[in-house]
Amino acid sequence: MATTFYHIPDMQADDNPLLSKVCQLCGELYQQGQRVFVATNDVKTAEQLDELMWKLPSEQFIPHNLQGEGPHYGAPIEIGHQPPQTRRQVLINLCHPLPQFAVKFTQIIDFIPNEPEQKQQARERFHHYRQLNLAPQMATE
Repeated sequence: MATTFYHIPDMQADDNPLLSKVCQLCGELYQQGQRVFVATNDVKTAEQLDELMWKLPSEQFIPHNLQGEGPHYGAPIEIGHQPPQTRRQVLINLCHPLPQFAVKFTQIIDFIPNEPEQKQQARERFHHYRQLNLAPQMATE
């Protein structure tokens, strides 16, 4: 199982670089034919990400849906705050602590924000991945 961490720069006044990076990764994974579940801590974050994806230019459209909406087996990208109900290869984790269902995925993507509290939480998740023998790596981009 591959576990990759991405470093996220400081947040700007009207920008959320974490959610922007999630959108970018979802687009890349969709182009690769991957089915992705984006796990959030709450409904608000799931809805923010959903809105951000709908605001992308039409040529960058990413087929997605909020958990419990959309077609029976879901769009290629599903966003939710509960354990996923359908099988997917990739987990993009925005949760702390690491959700128990994370071990069911073949690839996990996580993030290290610059804010001190969130950075400490990322360190805790990194340690948890190691305890699970998931060999977390830092992204090279």
